[in-house]
Amino acid sequence: MKIAISGASGLIGTALARSLRLDGHDVLPLVRRPVAPGEAAVQWDPAAGTIDAAALEGIDGLVNLSGAGIGDKRWTDAYKREVLESRTTSTDLLARTLAGLDQPPGVFVSGSAMGIYGDTGDTAVTEQSPAGNDFLADVCVRWEAAAEPAVAAGIRVTHPRTGIVLSPNGGALAKLLPLFKLGVGGRMGSGRQWWSWISLDDEVGALRWLLDHDVAGPVNLTAPEPVTNAEMTKVLGTVLHRPTIFPVPSFGPKLLLGGELADSLLFTSQRVLPAVLEAEGFRFEHPTLEVALRALLDRPAAA
Repeated sequence: MKIAISGASGLIGTALARSLRLDGHDVLPLVRRPVAPGEAAVQWDPAAGTIDAAALEGIDGLVNLSGAGIGDKRWTDAYKREVLESRTTSTDLLARTLAGLDQPPGVFVSGSAMGIYGDTGDTAVTEQSPAGNDFLADVCVRWEAAAEPAVAAGIRVTHPRTGIVLSPNGGALAKLLPLFKLGVGGRMGSGRQWWSWISLDDEVGALRWLLDHDVAGPVNLTAPEPVTNAEMTKVLGTVLHRPTIFPVPSFGPKLLLGGELADSLLFTSQRVLPAVLEAEGFRFEHPTLEVALRALLDRPAAA
């Protein structure tokens, strides 16, 4: 297959591209820099609305992972606009471009996130659950809607609603590991908030599965067993053989990050289940948190 990837230099995009190439597939990263003659890449500039459409002719699929990092900066009004527009502008450009190709791809895997559900408390949610009403929920709703031109053109469009991706090389786990390795890690606030996670390996596996299987619409990319923050803390401490006796009061991260961002990243409760993946037969390599953490941190799983 020939697969184009936007956001190919990010944590997920890099792992996905590597996995596809190892299996002999051709990968076309979308890049903002000039493309050298003969280079397997596609030049684009989402902000300017430009893209080398001819370079996308004949691809089998496109995976859209573009977007400014949710937790990269404090949520000023300007940065919130960047978070939204970096997703909607790029997705709209890709969808319209794919719809206008002479040889459009069979599938457009257009990113989304579990943030679409908002704070769900202890209630388990699936792809059939309604959207929430906070900032990230609105971003995700508009992000998914931006792919409509591709849907209208008859391209199979699926929206992977990704949870907390666990990897020691980036994301939430990479930020937690130094504290936990020092033995000063602990639950966040009450610890009762649900964290719906997925290992990077399963994230990549699920994205590849979506390319190959006739599934359209939203698909939750989360492991089948979400955990509370307190459970996450306990398991991570167990795997690292470190104590977890230092709870983090909610006011600390709120002072550091700002209240809205801290609530969204750390204290919002989202118990998200991968109903579509399970119903359609996807097999998770890391279905439980301890299995995932032991594999990710290169420690043997318990017998």
